[in-house]
Amino acid sequence: MPPNYRIIVDLSDRRLYLLDNNIVIRGFPVGIGRMVTSTPVGDYVIINKQPNPGGPFGAFWMGLSKPHYGIHGTNDPSSIGQLVSHGCIRMYNSDVLQLASIVPVGTRVTIRP
Repeated sequence: MPPNYRIIVDLSDRRLYLLDNNIVIRGFPVGIGRMVTSTPVGDYVIINKQPNPGGPFGAFWMGLSKPHYGIHGTNDPSSIGQLVSHGCIRMYNSDVLQLASIVPVGTRVTIRP
């Protein structure tokens, strides 16, 4: 059976889960939005992927169907697990590279409270 990947970001436990056919195959710690710039809850899709986007986005950027939001690496690893971003989902660079190597553009992303 071909892979059927999907991502769930659980804001309450600050983790991103990669599922294949609704079975969790990996879990990663993430940094999420601050109170005033909270990470938007909802259903989105990865619409683009960009290695080495520069600036604070670390080693990789995966843009979501909600404009200006994405899953990306960070140049500040101490921010993982914290309420720190402007709404994006931050990952350790090694984790975002691993995730980006697995999921294609078009992967569904659910962000839940």
